[in-house]
Parts: sequence; C-alpha cells; structure tokens
Amino acid sequence: MPNSFGKLFTISTWGESHGPSIGVVIDGCPPRLPLAEADVQADLDRRRPGQSDITTPRKEEDKVEFLSGLFEGFTTGQPLALLVRNADARSSAYAEMKDKFRPSHADFTYQTKFGLRDHRGGGRSSARETVGRVAAGAVARKILTLAGKVEIRAFVTHIHHIAAPSLDHFPTLNEVEANAVRCPHGPTAEKMIETIKQARSEGDSVGGIIECRVRNVPAGLGEPVFDRLEADLAKAMLSLPATKGFEIGSGFTGTLLKGSQHNDAFVVKRGKVHTATNKSGGVQGGISNGEEIVFRVAFKPTATIMQAQQTVDVYGGPTELLGRGRHDPCVVPRAVVIVEAMTALVLVDHWMRHAAQNLTFKF
Repeated sequence: MPNSFGKLFTISTWGESHGPSIGVVIDGCPPRLPLAEADVQADLDRRRPGQSDITTPRKEEDKVEFLSGLFEGFTTGQPLALLVRNADARSSAYAEMKDKFRPSHADFTYQTKFGLRDHRGGGRSSARETVGRVAAGAVARKILTLAGKVEIRAFVTHIHHIAAPSLDHFPTLNEVEANAVRCPHGPTAEKMIETIKQARSEGDSVGGIIECRVRNVPAGLGEPVFDRLEADLAKAMLSLPATKGFEIGSGFTGTLLKGSQHNDAFVVKRGKVHTATNKSGGVQGGISNGEEIVFRVAFKPTATIMQAQQTVDVYGGPTELLGRGRHDPCVVPRAVVIVEAMTALVLVDHWMRHAAQNLTFKF
C-alpha cells in the first residue's frame, strides 16, 4: 500500500497538513513493550514547527495521543494508533494555490495522478505528514534501545555552501541539540544560521545535507538482493519530502579511489571480527557487518519562496505566483529527527525479519 512502510513492523501514516489531525497506525509492534507518551513526545518536540527563528512560525503543540494498542503502560501486541491534532492551520493563505501550480511542488503531479488535490498547505504532500513517521520511529527506537542499545544520531553537515568539518567521534544528543541548526560544530553552526536568515530575508530558501550514524547494530541485518539494508535505507530516506540524494559509506567519493585504497581490511579486536576502516558504511553485500552505519541524505531548498515565480494555472494558462503562508527557509534542521525515525523503522523491521528467518527448529 502506498501509505504503508515495513514488512513485519509496519506503519501506515494518514492525515493532511490542514486537516483536523494527523497520525499513524503501527502493526507488528511486539507485546509487553514498556511505552509511554513521553517516549514519543520527546521526538515530536524536536520535529515540531516554531522551534526557532530559522523555522516556520506555525505554532503546533504536536501533543501525541494513544488511541489503541497500549494498556497499563505496555503494548498489547495489537495495532498502535497514535494521533496528533492540527491546531494552527491557516488555509486562507493558500487560496491562490487552488488554481495555480507551485513550482517544484507536488501540486501538478498530484493533480495529474488523482484528478484533484488538497491545495491547503499541500495536503498529503506536506512535510507535516512526517509527524506520523516520527511518532512511529520513536516506538521503533525504544525497541532498538532495549534490544541492543542501538544508538541513532543524525546531524547537519552542510547548509548551502557552508560545510562542517568531519567528526572524529560519535556525537552526543547534547552536541546536536546545542544550536538551532543541529550541527555539532558550533562555529560552523553560527555561519549556517546566518546563511538561513539571509535567505529568509531575501524571500528565498536553501538546502543542505544530513549525516546519520548508527552504532551497536548487530551483524546480519539485511537481505542479499532486493531488500539490501542500504537499499531499504535509501528508500526510506528518499521517501521524505525534499530529499534529492542518498549515499552510504564512501558514497560518490569512493569512485575516486582504487580497490586497494577502498577495501575495508578485516581485523580481530577483543576476540571479534571488525574492519580496520569503514568505507563500506557498515553494510557489505546488503547486510550489516557490525560496524557503525554511516550515510548521508541531501535535501533541496524549500520549494515555497516569497518571490514571484512563473507558473501555469489548472487551465494551462501562464501566470505568476508569489509564495504565501508560513514555511521553513530551510527544512534541514527539522529533518534531523525524521531521518533518525526512518532509520529506526528500517532497522527494527530488518531485526524482526532476521530473528524470524533464523529460528532454530528441533525435529
């Protein structure tokens, strides 16, 4: 189904940007998992709008409500339904978009595919749809933490032409959350923030890159052909609004190396097999090798800008459109927790598939 993700740990998101509410149904969550609204709310608070002066000023509390699947603080094994109510939608700002297609938005393609569209804030194509992903990802993160102390950390490395130096350590949550742009390198973060503010003052927008690192992932997760771990991670990331690129490990820069330079030699450390380097990004042959998973996701500049742009209307006539409404001049800082959520969803699904495939039967 086009609104569902995962095979054993399955989520189905629902709702529109300017509808009454938005949410997710999780099927396949194991029973007896200790879970509280606070476990989910923490990540929703990192995603919500209105966090700083470099994000959209839309004010949403994004308070999660559990509708089913939870009893006396534990999951029941039945579908978990989570809901977040929309409170600060201003649909009147989108009246002009009813008859005009916004450049680089989903307006034209949705109209072509479905024959109609919800023009209010982009409807289902709005990044507000990711509320459900983040809520579900928080549940998946709780499972991964309890099952294997898996840590997932995403952070901003590039905003427009500003690039942070490479990190030589696994960043802490406090380092990432120390500034509004979520770049763990303070001096670079200040330049990124100024770049975003400058773009906003010009009625423009900028894009950037998020890096994600995951540690304590056991070796063996992933499938050898179509459901390779990096393939499912790529699908998860490229399903996010505004994404335009994905690379894992050495990525495109690996093409500049020779095999003798790129190969990750195997070594034994503390009685376990490891790799001396990690140009593979923690995945080899589509399966996790136990090393840190490292990948990057590219986000384009926000499509809605406060400048007049040439477009066409629903009747095929040329016209002009000036962006209105409340929008992020850069989506990247708020996308950090969304990247983490989708990573958790991929990993918990593959962990369950691995466990189911490798059951030991006695005959």
